[in-house]
Amino acid sequence: MDGYIQKPYEGKTKRYVQTLELRDDPEMIKEYRKWHSEEFHWKEIRDGIREVGILEMEIYLLGTKLVMIVDTPEDFDWQKAMDKLATLPRQAEWEAFVAKLQGCRADARSDEKWQMMERMFHLYD
Repeated sequence: MDGYIQKPYEGKTKRYVQTLELRDDPEMIKEYRKWHSEEFHWKEIRDGIREVGILEMEIYLLGTKLVMIVDTPEDFDWQKAMDKLATLPRQAEWEAFVAKLQGCRADARSDEKWQMMERMFHLYD
């Protein structure tokens, strides 16, 4: 494993880490991966993520467990951004589409599905 190169940003940034459980079905997990690929992603969803001020977003998978890492500017307001994201084109449609793979309600917003994780360790200076 070579790790993942991170894009540098000017100024301070904040990081949010969330988790979500997928349905325990290999075919559904394969489908979830497909719809998050560069080839099949919904452009409106990626555009909306950027529009609300998110600088970088990554999702990692282990078995059925997803971990999402979100980097934002220091002054980013999470709730305000999620409220705006929920109103953007195709966002509700996307959430309903992936909900069947995530095992969530079809009308759940992204911030209702993904559970915020608490940082319990940091490599201190």
